Amino acid sequence: MPLSPTDEIVGPAARAGAGAGAFNVVQLEHAEAIVAGAEAAGRPVILQISENTARYHGGLEPIGLAALAVARAALVPVAVHLDHAESVDLVHEAARLGFSSVMFDASTLPYKENLRETREIAAYCHARDVWVEAELGEVGGKDGAHAPGVRTDPAEARDFVAATGVDALAVAVGSSHAMTTRDAVLDFALISALRDAVGVPLVLHGSSGVADAELARAVAAGMTKVNVSTYLNKQFTRAARTYLEAHPSAVDPRTYLGPARDAVADAVAHLLGVLHGGRG
Repeated sequence: MPLSPTDEIVGPAARAGAGAGAFNVVQLEHAEAIVAGAEAAGRPVILQISENTARYHGGLEPIGLAALAVARAALVPVAVHLDHAESVDLVHEAARLGFSSVMFDASTLPYKENLRETREIAAYCHARDVWVEAELGEVGGKDGAHAPGVRTDPAEARDFVAATGVDALAVAVGSSHAMTTRDAVLDFALISALRDAVGVPLVLHGSSGVADAELARAVAAGMTKVNVSTYLNKQFTRAARTYLEAHPSAVDPRTYLGPARDAVADAVAHLLGVLHGGRG
């Protein structure tokens, strides 16, 4: 199939041994901030919208179309990606709206069911030139591949990718979603083993819990797409709180959302530099 905007970002990063930053959008200010940070860094970026965020907005279309509009106006390549979708209908809607990629998460299902459903999603999306990420994790695990202590098996990952035809694979190597501290301990030997076993880019979820030096080391070991959400939300909330504490009579949301947006842009520019490892 023709290259999607996501593949045009992730593919070259994988071949160059660099990281592709994928940052979660919660509201319009996030999308604007992420793109501003990418433009400041001179790097491409992926805007991600999760199923939870779509639910928060009452549907995918409002926030999805806003993100697509921000992406079209950007001065750097920007892809719009559906993150952690468990709903087949939501995947179909994302493809219809013009998202260039989806992450279909059936990792909580038994292996054979995960494989079957993911293969069907991949066939549907590829027929529409949409790039597909999947996740392989613990059978029945509440947190999928990111339940505490769970790790992805390289041989199983190799077979899963071959059977489903997905374009990228989210793997469990020691990170965890929603971490507010950056002290996750990654298994770099496993990252390298997975890179050698799987012929598609690897995706690190839960990257907010990983320190800068460890992120750079993960990319060097073979990780490509790096997802960040909670860390950006921390910067956003801290900046808004600081403004409101200093200006307790403020009532115009723009007065505190603006500094919050700027804080996220700065964080994105910094992280893209970390992931790119100083390459020109």
